[in-house]
Amino acid sequence: MNSTVTVTSHAIDQEFVTDIVAKALRAGASDAEAAFGEGDEFETLVRLGQVEQLKEAGSRALGLRVFQGTRTASTSTSDLSPEGIEQLVSGAMALVRVTSEDPYAGLPEREEFGTLAGDLDLYYEDVYSLPAIERIEYARRAEAAAMAADTRIQNSGGGSFDAATGRKILANSRGFVGESRRSSCSISAQPIAQSPDGGMQRDYWYSSQRSLALLDSPESVGREAARRTLRKLGARRVPTQRVSLVFAPEVARSILGAILGAVNGNAVYRDSSFLAGKLGETVAGSNLTVIDDGTMVGGFGSAPFDGEGLLTRRKVVLTQGVLTSYLLNTYTARKLGLQSTGNAARGLAGSPGIGAGNFYLEPGEKTPEEILAEIPNGLYVTDLIGHGVNIVTGDYSHGASGLWIENGELIYPVEEITVAGNLKEMLHNISSVGNDLIFRSAMACPTLCIEGMTIAGE
Repeated sequence: MNSTVTVTSHAIDQEFVTDIVAKALRAGASDAEAAFGEGDEFETLVRLGQVEQLKEAGSRALGLRVFQGTRTASTSTSDLSPEGIEQLVSGAMALVRVTSEDPYAGLPEREEFGTLAGDLDLYYEDVYSLPAIERIEYARRAEAAAMAADTRIQNSGGGSFDAATGRKILANSRGFVGESRRSSCSISAQPIAQSPDGGMQRDYWYSSQRSLALLDSPESVGREAARRTLRKLGARRVPTQRVSLVFAPEVARSILGAILGAVNGNAVYRDSSFLAGKLGETVAGSNLTVIDDGTMVGGFGSAPFDGEGLLTRRKVVLTQGVLTSYLLNTYTARKLGLQSTGNAARGLAGSPGIGAGNFYLEPGEKTPEEILAEIPNGLYVTDLIGHGVNIVTGDYSHGASGLWIENGELIYPVEEITVAGNLKEMLHNISSVGNDLIFRSAMACPTLCIEGMTIAGE
């Protein structure tokens, strides 16, 4: 018991993690990789002025991946005592002896490793600079501002304030060792409005940043949440028809998310993506250029190295509609006969998957107002419901709500409809791309107008 307290109470450093790798090699591994992660988080939800949820938590754990030739296995533990480490290593070695051989398995080559120089501005201590009572007050202020915006708002899903920090160390037997830190914080509000006829609607808004100093004020978040909720009151259905759809940035990300899923190397090598085998081909309109950039200063998806220790980088996925890159880790790159794009993503357990950096659609030149002004009849989509994308076939179908467009103006709210199409056609039918690209997460998309989509309504 005493040894556990002693080991787990001190700060884990790079030497500790590289020593785990050395232990695995001494136990018989031909290669090994260890990943350490620790973090803490604070979450509070205030509803109708009262604290309804309060959470403070911390965690630290270690993952180990070992190889014997082309066999691989992984284990993880939160017990960082000598006994816990011994069990981690012995458990991994026991597993690797009974796993199947895989000729594509293995660490990257030595010359591929690297970490970005300079500070990416991913960590700010100020996310925890406020005492807990003031963090709760941030949530309370956001909710209060939303409820004060209009007398039709008498209820609330709450106001929230979250903060988190984390640290990761990755080391392997081919000489790589790297460390990174991150922080984040956010405010949100979820008001509920009621019309005189008893109809109720809810919506939300939020601000998310890596630094407390960069957050929008709780009051501005609350007021915007109220505006978005109130515009839904009096929603109606519309007849089934084919019209132009204008996707607000928050929902346009669903189109971008579908592209991300389709260029994921795991889906590509399994031939379960509608973009498999399409490198170098035109798969979208010439007004679409999609970037994945893990090097953006302060970016939500930025990191100095990927989940295998390779440099993160900027790569163009679509160039004016032409598919120019998939997103690959080492394993999927070997499967496809290509090179890793530095998109390995991993937790502490298991083999690396694939993740994006800052994934976005390059903005166009038109303002959202200019895009709307060109629509004689159509729908401005503000909400999507469900996960209605088939990456294999490209079929796209979501429950939706929004605002009806007539002669370039937003006329009335619409609900209880379904919007449908096929991504293969939709990517060619994007007639306008807005200039309103704003990063609120690692994925960002401006306003999009897509011609000839089907609305299933009355």
